[in-house]
This record gives sequence, C-alpha cells and structure tokens, in this order.
Amino acid sequence: MSTRRTVLACLATAAPAPAFLGAFPAVAPSGQNPRRRPSERVTVVAHRGASALRPEHTLAAYELAARLGADYLEPDLVCTADGVLVCRHEPAIGGTTDVADRPEFASRRRTVTLDGVSVTDWFTHDFTLAELRTLRAKERLGQIRQRNTLLDGRWPVPTLQEVLQLRKRLSAELGREIGVYPETKHPTYFRSLGLALEERLLRALGLHGLNRAQAPVYVQSFEVSNLRALRGAGARFPLVQLINADGAPYDTVAAGKGPTYADLLTPRGLRGIAQYAQGVGPEKGHVVPCRSDGSLGPATDLVEDAHEAGLLVHPWTFRAENTFLPARLRVGDDPKDYGRMLEELQVFLRAGIDGFFTDHPDLGALARDGAARRN
Repeated sequence: MSTRRTVLACLATAAPAPAFLGAFPAVAPSGQNPRRRPSERVTVVAHRGASALRPEHTLAAYELAARLGADYLEPDLVCTADGVLVCRHEPAIGGTTDVADRPEFASRRRTVTLDGVSVTDWFTHDFTLAELRTLRAKERLGQIRQRNTLLDGRWPVPTLQEVLQLRKRLSAELGREIGVYPETKHPTYFRSLGLALEERLLRALGLHGLNRAQAPVYVQSFEVSNLRALRGAGARFPLVQLINADGAPYDTVAAGKGPTYADLLTPRGLRGIAQYAQGVGPEKGHVVPCRSDGSLGPATDLVEDAHEAGLLVHPWTFRAENTFLPARLRVGDDPKDYGRMLEELQVFLRAGIDGFFTDHPDLGALARDGAARRN
C-alpha cells in the first residue's frame, strides 16, 4: 500500500472512542519506549530556531541555533497550495512575513475557520511555493524582540526540504548529530483541505534516511489521531504528544468525543499515550506550576508518572524576556529585558525533565551543562 493510502487508512480508523475508557486504541508500541539514562544529556530543542536572536523559522535562525549548542531544530510545518511543506508558526502568515506590504497579494486576505476559530489573514494554502518564496520573513514579536526587527526582510520562508539539508550539512561541519523536531500544525484542518501533512512528512523523512528508530528525529503534535496515523503508517522515529495548558486536542473536539489534555496527563492517560508515542511535550506549568505570588511551586508528579509509563518529558517554552517569566524571576520592569531564565531552568532540570524547548539555545545549553556538572 502507498504511504498516502496507508496514512489515510490509519486516519480513517483513528477517531477516539466515545468514553475515556476507550479513548486509546490497541496500537502495538513500536518498540521499547526510550527513557533517558542518568548518563545521557538533557535535550535542548531550539524552538523555531534561535528565535530570540533571529526571526523565527528562517534558515538563519535554525543554523544559529545549531552553532549555539542546540541538539534539535524545531520547524513548525504547514502546507502550500501545491502541497509543499514549509516552516511557519501558523498557516496564517500576516504576522511573520511581509505579505501585508505586497499589493499583488492583497486579494488573498480572507477569513477561514481554523480549528473552530474565525481567522482573517493570508494563508500558506492560498499560495503556491513559488509565490510564497517571493515573500520575506519578519519578526513576529516585534514589540519584545526589537533587535530582530532589524533583520526583517532578509530571508525567505524555508521548506522542510531545506531544513533537512541544513541539518545534514551542519551535522557534518560541527561533528555532532543535529536533529529535527517537526510539529504538524493544525493537521485536521489541512486534511480537510486535501493537504494532509502526515504523508508528506513521512515521505520527506524517508528520502533523507530519517525514518528509522535511532534517527535524530522527533515528530510532535497537539492532536492525537495524526500521531496514531503516523505510527500505523510505518513511522519508526519517536512521536511526542504535545499537551496544552488547558482544553482538548482539536481532533477530539471536532469528533465530539475523546480525552481532554487534563485526561491525557493522568497516569492512565500517559499509559494510553505510550501506546503510540514515546514522549510528552507539556506546557511547562504542568511540570512546575507558578504560584499566585509569582514564585515557582514544587514540581508535580508528571515527570515521575510519565517516566513510569515509559515516556520522555520535553516541556515548553523557556524564554529569557521578563514578559515570559514568573514574576519572582523578572529583573526590572521592562517586559523586554532579560530576567532569570537560568534559575527557572534549574528548577525544571531538578524535576527530572528529559529535554526542553527554548528560544535561547545558548542559554539552554549553558543551564543544561551546568546542571550536569553539578550532578
């Protein structure tokens, strides 16, 4: 059976069962779930590249991240009208490219319903790759990362193919394996447009020799059914179930049944995730919550429960700017200034996490390596 037919067949049978009791299918695990040994390094994932220092999801951001010590580069994947996987935070690109300044594309601005929410913008799936490549990336958080705005307009929107080529080149140049950690963005939405992400991703990774158990690859999603479909279609690399701060996976919402994110974080839910994935990527407050006074509270049982289920834990997202830090770790009153992110990371490293996502891979590697030396 072709990759496309296999993925579609898996998706057709991937809807969650009506009750939480049956929410997880009897999918055979793909092998022993990886569990980090004490001698192994904590994994530093460059969130959209070195996105604190370069506009996110550009080849420049990914390359700098690797040179600053990241173990994995994280591209968010969306699709063009002609079926090419490209790297953008969302299919909506008004905030991350110069499309609003391009009069030839003014008529492309429209309103769609994206995961149940009405969104008015320009969308990757309304552009061919050739059209999209005429646009240039810009800083998404311009009010916070003003230095990055100086780099607006320098780089095009990269394809997944370019990121995989970059990974190979940097691995050889730096003498260490650089991994990729793609996220399938809004997979149910893209599937409804006839632009399913899963088959394209499997094909791309396979062409680069990365569809194997020990490949430097993780694939992540906030949805459940597409991860199950990838596993059923022959994905051999580890899969990671992302966990939002609240709510439920959109595919379970769309189906009107299935577990919430809170359900997935229970010991029973984690055992269910282990049937199709090798890790969880929780919003960091699920691991160490922030108290009402702005301090970090004690760690929850999540890391211990996930490890007991055989799952790695990679929380997100660690950023140095005050606006993203708990109040007690901020320095000064300017939301753009850097606070004490290293102290925040130390708390999470002591909680036993296996890796983490950060916009600052240099600081992340520094915190990780410092904690390893102390141990």
